[in-house]
Amino acid sequence: MGRQTQRLRRIAEQIQRELSEIIRLELKDPRVAMLTLTDVEISTDLAHAKVFFTMLGDAEALALAQTGLKRAAGFLRSALAKRISTHVVPELQFVHDASVERGVRLSQLIDDAVSGRRRG
Repeated sequence: MGRQTQRLRRIAEQIQRELSEIIRLELKDPRVAMLTLTDVEISTDLAHAKVFFTMLGDAEALALAQTGLKRAAGFLRSALAKRISTHVVPELQFVHDASVERGVRLSQLIDDAVSGRRRG
C-alpha cells in the first residue's frame, strides 16, 4: 500500500469516526437516529466522499434516513470541517450499505436449512 493510499485510508477512517459522532451528538433529525456508518471511500483529490451506512428498519425508514442525510449533508460537511485538518473537506454522498442485511439474511437461510435438516 502506497503512502498516498495509506493517507487516504487514514483520512477516510477519521471522517467516518467524526461523522458518526456528529450524527449521534449534534444532528437532531429523528430520521437518522438509528443508523451506523460502515465505511467511507474518498477520492484521491479529497473532493468527494462516499459514506456508506446501514440501519435497521423497512424500506420506508431507509428512504426517510436517506432524505434526512441528504438534507443534512451541508451541516455535516461544515461540522466535519471544524474537526479534521485537511485543506479540502469532501462533498458527502450517502449510500446505503446493504451488505450487512444480506449477511443477516444469508445467515438466517443457513440456520433454517440446518435446522430443517435436523428435523427430517
